[in-house]
Amino acid sequence: MTSTAHLGASGRGRTADIPERSRTTGGRGPLGGLVWLVWRQHRLALGVLLTAAVGGTVWCAVLRGRMAGFIDAHHIAGCSQISLVARCSGTQDAVQAFRDAYGSSLRLAEAGLVLLPALIGLFLGAPLIARELEAGTHQLVLTQSVGPVRWLAAKVALPAAIVLAATTLLSAAFAWLWQVGGDEVSGSYWYSSLGFNSLGPVPVAYSLLGLATGLLAGLLLRRTVVSMGVTLTVTALVHSVFTQLRPYLMPIVTTKFGREEPTQLPDSSWQVGQGYYTSSGAHVPDVPCLPDQDFAGCLRREHVVGQYLDQHPVAHHWPLAWIEAGTVVVLAVALVVIAFRVVRRRYG
Repeated sequence: MTSTAHLGASGRGRTADIPERSRTTGGRGPLGGLVWLVWRQHRLALGVLLTAAVGGTVWCAVLRGRMAGFIDAHHIAGCSQISLVARCSGTQDAVQAFRDAYGSSLRLAEAGLVLLPALIGLFLGAPLIARELEAGTHQLVLTQSVGPVRWLAAKVALPAAIVLAATTLLSAAFAWLWQVGGDEVSGSYWYSSLGFNSLGPVPVAYSLLGLATGLLAGLLLRRTVVSMGVTLTVTALVHSVFTQLRPYLMPIVTTKFGREEPTQLPDSSWQVGQGYYTSSGAHVPDVPCLPDQDFAGCLRREHVVGQYLDQHPVAHHWPLAWIEAGTVVVLAVALVVIAFRVVRRRYG
């Protein structure tokens, strides 16, 4: 076994030749250099996302302070425009004034968190791979010492970490804001389309799904604009499917009322169905009785003894959110796994 050596720069000593593969620019290893490259390539989108997260958090904190001050000054915590709570009598004008002052800001924050996953998929996920494949610059990277799997790992790791951190920060800030002005006072409830999709882990999960969808679409289609369109379509489709499935992710609670009792649920409950029940306990969504006829007599003939309301109480909010978010994250992970299999098969 032989080795070569040469005189050092001073001529006094001998230094072994350093293998070429161990030399890295700027002290970066292969994977570290790739992560830095990913940041350089997508620093605009990633920087905008981080800036939006910090700015949105500060804005939510300021808005929360103002909303809390208004609610405390007018004693309208937990009050709605039409409320059965005795202490809320005479507060309708104050509740309406609160909604006029802060309702649009709250809806803007909700809409921003609902749209964020689609924006991440469009402007970060879809161009992540498609831009390099379209331009052919991936060939330069793949000819280096880093293999295709490590290349894809670096392309995914940094954006995923930043998306997770930024959306978690925004979601936490909005949930903190929601504790003060959500539900009854604002009239924007947890089960609304905007409310549910902007609270807790749901926007975080959909953001990761948008990133994963854009990644796989770009890898398969190799065209940035086409990948953006497919990413938007798939993200909207998944969102629509879960909106339809959401009431059935947990067992529904049924509340029964007598025939003469008023049917009233708390404002915070999500009503998902209603109908009548008979003396045998059977549920009848509708009865062939017309209000302008002998309605009470018709109900007796149909053996109806009361009404029922199907609902999800407010206690179901967080379990429903975690179930949906967990399912969406599993779907996102599956898309990333498929992307790795495609890269391994295509590039070896």
